[in-house]
Amino acid sequence: MSQKVILIADPGIDTAFAIALAVLDERLDVLALAATAGNVPAFQATVNIHTLIGQIDPPRWPRLGAAPQVEYEIDGTKLHGADGLGNANFPEISLHSPLPSDRLIIEIVRKHPGEVTLVSLGPLTVVQRALTRDPALASQIKRLICLGGSWHEPGNATAAAEFHFFCDPDSARAVLRAGIPLTLIPLDVMRKIIFSPTDLLSLPCPDSRASQFLRKIVPFGIRASSNLYGIEGFHLKDVLGVAALVLPKALTTRTVFADVETRGELTAGAMVVDSRSRPANKPNLDMAVDVDVAAIREYIVGTLRQAHDSGESAI
Repeated sequence: MSQKVILIADPGIDTAFAIALAVLDERLDVLALAATAGNVPAFQATVNIHTLIGQIDPPRWPRLGAAPQVEYEIDGTKLHGADGLGNANFPEISLHSPLPSDRLIIEIVRKHPGEVTLVSLGPLTVVQRALTRDPALASQIKRLICLGGSWHEPGNATAAAEFHFFCDPDSARAVLRAGIPLTLIPLDVMRKIIFSPTDLLSLPCPDSRASQFLRKIVPFGIRASSNLYGIEGFHLKDVLGVAALVLPKALTTRTVFADVETRGELTAGAMVVDSRSRPANKPNLDMAVDVDVAAIREYIVGTLRQAHDSGESAI
């Protein structure tokens, strides 16, 4: 039986990879894509999830949620392009008056209590808004898989903070404290998933819709990673959110107590993990501390190939 999932996304090149894999994986029933601001502004995030689904045209189309109008102090357009999708100039699409993402999450989780996993690939604003609208929602979510925070690694938004948590530290703190069963994948593990330019431009089944779409957006990310960070390749960080659901053994986790700093002039958005032998607080999440990189690579290639072999049409 396929696992019911809602993806909360701010596409984003690596987010686009994660979404493509999720909607093509027969083991997942992607009920919704809930847009959120983050890598791109709110309206662009909403446009991008429509573009993604239209370009990939998966066998089952998820419902689409509109990102709430919120502005953060930082964005990811230098890495992902002004449109978030590598400035690939996809055709304009029609927005079908989607529900706000937080309301869509509430509606679907209420319909399937205890069955839906949320995978947050962006800031946690939308999740927190859903919990504020419906305080009982936390007890109805099967699990939340969240990409965010940094433990030992330097941040990628500030010296101390990871991008998703830095965008909205208050929501990150509230969600970590909400009592939802939670798997957290910090930057320490995200940074291990890097693909070379050759890998990214030689995706399997090059005539498939998904591979053609992904090959259009990755060149910008490869150039930007080289110019910004001196990296030859591109981090497919968000793929870990999907892999954590379908390949749980690929991640090594540790049960810990973690919280988020919300007010520090230099540390806003920083994650604090209580690593003492006798923590003062009860553990509140399972934190990934390692990943089987080979298994993730096999998952990406295998899912794209399997989708093509099972009848995905060419563009």
